[in-house]
Amino acid sequence: MTDPFRPLDPAEADPPLSETLRAVALPGGGLPEAVARMAHSPVTLQTFLAANARLQESVLPPYDREVVILTVAVRNGCEVCITMHSNAFRRLGADDHQLRQAIGGAGVDSRIGALRSFTLAMIDRTGAVTDDERDAFLRAGYSPRAALEVALIIGTYTISTFANRLTRA
Repeated sequence: MTDPFRPLDPAEADPPLSETLRAVALPGGGLPEAVARMAHSPVTLQTFLAANARLQESVLPPYDREVVILTVAVRNGCEVCITMHSNAFRRLGADDHQLRQAIGGAGVDSRIGALRSFTLAMIDRTGAVTDDERDAFLRAGYSPRAALEVALIIGTYTISTFANRLTRA
């Protein structure tokens, strides 16, 4: 059987989708493969892009957001996300040791460890974290707003990781 999610050529897209694809094109004009595959469902692509854009308004700094994204990517087994967000994490100044901490949790500093643990608890318990898990997150210096924004990041990147795995991006 042919690939049902072959990367969509922007020239094949309807005008509204083609505008979206132009907006996310790489500097040379090409599209990231994950985007070109997710584009088979414009509503999925546009929902992901909109939610992802809103993450810029989060109280969580970019470094912490990438820790959450990497935690979701690793938990969901999305290799393309792990690669893309490892690179993004490095662009934020993370070194290899910090990347290993974010991905695997070994030797993690207490604040990032609390963030990873809370993220994993949110995923594993589908949001119904224990009082102890929630309180450990708050004691690490995070706010109730940050806790809700961890849920937003998990939701946003669950869309991405599931779509990427489905489409073999």
